[in-house]
Amino acid sequence: MAKKKTFETALSELEKIVRQMESGDLCLEDAVKKYEAGIKQSNYCLDLLDKTEKKISMLTVDKNGIVKKDLFQDQ
Repeated sequence: MAKKKTFETALSELEKIVRQMESGDLCLEDAVKKYEAGIKQSNYCLDLLDKTEKKISMLTVDKNGIVKKDLFQDQ
């Protein structure tokens, strides 16, 4: 079974891509490939952050106005 990529690994890869693109040393074709890879990494990071935020807690208010904390159940 393949191990899932961590947020930190994905962010590090995204930062590397940004540095490569900012260097100005890439030809247009390579720059487009790096851009596509960067978008993929960015979306992966954003998805992980969204899922993590939901897992941390979901605050709800019951009928008495009391805030209670429910754990997020990922499907």
